[in-house]
Amino acid sequence: MAGTLEIEPLGEWATIIPTDNTNLAWKAAELVAAAYGVEPNFHISINKRIPVAAGLAGGSADGAAALVACDAVLGSALSRVQLDEMASQLGSDVPFMLRGGCALGQGRGHLLSPVMTRGSFHWVLATFREGLSTAAMYAKLDDQRRTKDGIDLTPDPQVPEAVLHALARGDAQLLGAALFNDLQGPAIATRPALKSALDFGMDYGALGCVVSGSGPTCAFLVADESKAIDLVIALMGSGLVDHALHAHGPVHGARVIPR
Repeated sequence: MAGTLEIEPLGEWATIIPTDNTNLAWKAAELVAAAYGVEPNFHISINKRIPVAAGLAGGSADGAAALVACDAVLGSALSRVQLDEMASQLGSDVPFMLRGGCALGQGRGHLLSPVMTRGSFHWVLATFREGLSTAAMYAKLDDQRRTKDGIDLTPDPQVPEAVLHALARGDAQLLGAALFNDLQGPAIATRPALKSALDFGMDYGALGCVVSGSGPTCAFLVADESKAIDLVIALMGSGLVDHALHAHGPVHGARVIPR
């Protein structure tokens, strides 16, 4: 008998969540079922609170959560190595969403090394209803790095020593000064209004800011929870962003929450 696999989208972004095999949660369920040698027979509810196409790896988080949940349903017999391998098959960001914490990504981002971090950092995330295409941002970055003669000027990736030093010290001031993202240029070139939001946050006292992933979400590092709440309120009243929220990290990866 064939299994039944269903995706039930919930939450603010439910109407644009794919409910077929293009959804990473669906693919994760199929991988877990195959590892157990059974047909996929799952009903997966996704309460989507992370904006779609926002540069926040929301789809990857769904995939990681589905791996853990489906394994738990079938008996939690898969090893961490097996789950890590499945996560790598799903996408570059999924292994980190499975592991959580703080890590240095190499390769295409799936080769993770734990990074020593002291304390917790407070962030404000400014989000927008209209997303940006990850593929388009990478293509624009390639174009920006290519000369008129077609020569690729992409620099070799370097370990961000300033970031690692700031994390090890738990120094938000140093970390804010070290933030960078190669995809920020393409994102701002595509959506110039992002610069206005970034400038607003810095003028309001953020320690640093950066476009998250391929955008358009803007992330602001602040000194503490009180500063975060103040900036959330200011951004929401600025008219420059659609929504703003406070987050903190590092935090754990995907896990089963006991009822």
